[in-house]
Amino acid sequence: MNSYLRILKYVGRFKNYAVLNFVFNLFYAFFNLFSILMVIPFLQIIFKLVEPPTQKPELSWNIRDIMSYLNFQFAAYVDKNGAFNGLLIVCLAVIVMFLLKNICRYLALYYLAPLRTGIVRELRQGVYDKILQLPISYFSEKRKGDIIARMSTDVKEVENSIMNTIESTFRDPVTMICFLIAMFVISLELTVFVLLLLPVAGFMIGRIGKSLKRKSQKEQSQLGYLMSLFEESLSGVRIIKAFNAERYQKGKFLRENKHLEHLSTSAHRRWNVASPLIEFLSVTVVAALLYFGGSIILRNEGGLTAELFLGYILVFANMLGPARNVANSYFYIQRGIASLDRIEAIMNAEVQIKEELHATNIKSFEQEVRYTDVQFAYGENPVLQNINIAIGKGRMVALVGPSGSGKSTFADLLARYHDVTSGSITIDGIDVRQLRVSSLRNLLGIVTQESILFNDTVFNNIAFGIDHAQEEDVIRAAKVANAHEFIMRLENGYQTIIGDRGSKLSGGERQRITIARAIYKNPPILILDEATSSLDTENEKLVQDALFKLMRNRTSIVIAHRLSTIQFADDIIVMQEGRIVERGNHNALIAKNGLYARLVEMQAF
Repeated sequence: MNSYLRILKYVGRFKNYAVLNFVFNLFYAFFNLFSILMVIPFLQIIFKLVEPPTQKPELSWNIRDIMSYLNFQFAAYVDKNGAFNGLLIVCLAVIVMFLLKNICRYLALYYLAPLRTGIVRELRQGVYDKILQLPISYFSEKRKGDIIARMSTDVKEVENSIMNTIESTFRDPVTMICFLIAMFVISLELTVFVLLLLPVAGFMIGRIGKSLKRKSQKEQSQLGYLMSLFEESLSGVRIIKAFNAERYQKGKFLRENKHLEHLSTSAHRRWNVASPLIEFLSVTVVAALLYFGGSIILRNEGGLTAELFLGYILVFANMLGPARNVANSYFYIQRGIASLDRIEAIMNAEVQIKEELHATNIKSFEQEVRYTDVQFAYGENPVLQNINIAIGKGRMVALVGPSGSGKSTFADLLARYHDVTSGSITIDGIDVRQLRVSSLRNLLGIVTQESILFNDTVFNNIAFGIDHAQEEDVIRAAKVANAHEFIMRLENGYQTIIGDRGSKLSGGERQRITIARAIYKNPPILILDEATSSLDTENEKLVQDALFKLMRNRTSIVIAHRLSTIQFADDIIVMQEGRIVERGNHNALIAKNGLYARLVEMQAF
């Protein structure tokens, strides 16, 4: 129940709604109880089934004295006004009681609605915020489809399973307490007997509930895996068709889908046993209570009368409804907590990139970026070793080398997508770990091989992350990036929706928009990660021209496989197996006849 209590902590943010809900539930319980207890004794007076007291009784905190006093007053009214008027008063009182009860019920639900939806909103927002805080490595290790399932399906399951029980969490315990107090007042002996039976029923319900939680956890995990397969198929549909792998993928999905069906069937069977079990246990308790209470009356023990026992049974029977709701809520909660645990796995994931308490802002770049004895490893696998380099302001530094040599990681460390394992990276002498992450990344403009765009307008993609962007500035950035002409040919110009990941545009067009985005940001330090490697010759020329305009008067770190694009770099860093093995300009490295020269020769060939 710790996870459920954690959800209830969100209630504190909506305490006004929670207090109003509690108050109206309290009134609901009172009117519900009073509407039951008032009918029987008054009808007995009207139909003359009992003799009313001949003298006015004294009022005291005793159920018999209270009932005697009410009987005396009502009998006096019936004697004066007649039985028909007395019956009319009882019927009107019942109508008023039920009207007040249901008004309170509606108002309790009215104030519960924003509380429920608010908690779900907070939970969903918390998951999304945490996803944006998590390091890049987290998403490399996790399946994207499973993360999406936790954000969508699991949050929805929490809403359906736990939020739907908040009503009974706030209402039914209050009702049960009011009814229990009335039961204690009517007969202490019978109530103790009932309370002795309830733990047995609770034990059986608890065992099934824990089993349901385990089944639901497996079901939700399998659903996440199935969504991962689906997401991979959507992303790789071209490859699936190209390799005639439709049958293979269908078979793979069918096997996992059948496994999910088996887990879901098992969970539903456990779930379906809940209602019959609760009803059977309720009837068993009522039968035991009838026998025990009836025996007391037949033996004339304890002063329990048939009328009081009948009232007691009515009160207890009406308490069974809230009790069943609480028991059903337990099953709902167990199912929802299985999803909540998966959500909390994201919420509790370690944020590896942490800002220092007194981190400083950096507003400009004036001197150099320096890597000093930088080491980095994924777990026990070293990626970068003994990296020492200084990149002066306004210089263009190119990183080349075989795949897996650590070039992209070199740039990722500067942007603090990861932190160095040892050593330091400084900007103008300040360790990047001492800077606010937001101010550090404001200095950087990044253009990657994959053109990452959003299903939004061209305008919003270029001005991404900027509030109140100016149209003339966006157009100016697009012109520098050689993108303005093709943008104006689009259906709605800069207001054209470009589709999922920019699917309505060609590869070269997408890349030029990402360059325009970097130009609009106007960063002093630029990182180009193989920005032209996936383009054809014509588009490469347009993009390359845009990149040269972008790099003008900026400090640039260029990661390139096509070595023809970096021949004019001020400094070329050749990397192999995470180490710097050569360094110099193009002509000096060719003269060395080392790894760089071999790479150039292979590309020329």
